[in-house]
Amino acid sequence: MKTRLKLLIIAGARPNFMKVAPLIKRILGYGRNGVSLEYKLVHTGQHYDEKMSGIFFSELGIPEPEINLEAGSGSHAVQTANIMTRFEPVCVEEKPTWVIVVGDVNSSVACTLVAAKLGIKVAHVEAGLRSFDRTMPEEINRLVTDAVADLLLTPSEDASENLRREGVPEEKIKLVGNIMIDALVENVEKARQRQLLTSLGLQEKPFVYVTLHRPSNVDEAGNLGAIMSELNRLSRQLPVIFPMHPRTKKMLSQFGIPMQEGGHLRILDPIGYHDSLCLTERARLVLTDSGGLQEESTYFRTPCLTLRPNTERPVTVNLGSNRLTSPDRLRLDIEHVLQNGARAGTVPPMWDGRAAERTLKEIIAASVK
Repeated sequence: MKTRLKLLIIAGARPNFMKVAPLIKRILGYGRNGVSLEYKLVHTGQHYDEKMSGIFFSELGIPEPEINLEAGSGSHAVQTANIMTRFEPVCVEEKPTWVIVVGDVNSSVACTLVAAKLGIKVAHVEAGLRSFDRTMPEEINRLVTDAVADLLLTPSEDASENLRREGVPEEKIKLVGNIMIDALVENVEKARQRQLLTSLGLQEKPFVYVTLHRPSNVDEAGNLGAIMSELNRLSRQLPVIFPMHPRTKKMLSQFGIPMQEGGHLRILDPIGYHDSLCLTERARLVLTDSGGLQEESTYFRTPCLTLRPNTERPVTVNLGSNRLTSPDRLRLDIEHVLQNGARAGTVPPMWDGRAAERTLKEIIAASVK
């Protein structure tokens, strides 16, 4: 007799899409060991603009979600509450065996709380990451999700150790590797075929790839002004490619900070996943405050400066190409990177493109005990 598992997979914001795509592909190809798998993809609508969401479904080959909660934006409280109230009837109707959440966005914690209160098992992919900075909303989401979830699937050994220190039982913790890298491995050839570098005239030229969106960088006039001043200075030395988040563009206008002052600072509209991978692999330097880019640059061994005082991905600093920086020491750190090699660090263990396979194996094993 087959064991039948019904999975609800949650995606809500840009980073989630790259993490659920490899898992869905493994589920679609699964049919062995007396286990039957079915799933439904739940899009919470946390990001609902086509440039922020829809493009990722088409690029990654993810089927259109069967369920869209259309929760929309709002304060953290409003958005979390909207997702919870819309997700609860879905769980009641679908009666899943597992709810699978990924990452640390509001959708992850909201759906975890709903499922746990209904007695539905929760698996958290990318569990155990910690910045140890509770001023970050994502840190609160991570702590709450990991405290409630039944199965904690970690991307690296430091994440597993964080959970052990918090008193999580060993049987709940499973090291599976970084599922974000699965998506990268599956999409890198498509990324290399993109024509963005040709259109920018950068086929064989060194350049800097920049992304910024965190409030500490873009919502404070002093920090944003210092960063833009340094980017303008750097652009007289190397082309600087900056696909700009709408929030960043809005704040520059609000603060009266000029975007360009000569040089080769290229402001682009938000770009898709394949174009971002292409830029990350080929860049001489990545400057970001994104968690995902810290991981992707580490896989490519592209030097990365992260404009944050901390990171929930310390393995990218300890083993990889990443280095934390701040607006006041940005110039020195840029000069340090440019004076050293174009490749840095090593790829962490189990960042090998097989994390989704191991994730599915652990979920099945936890179901048939």
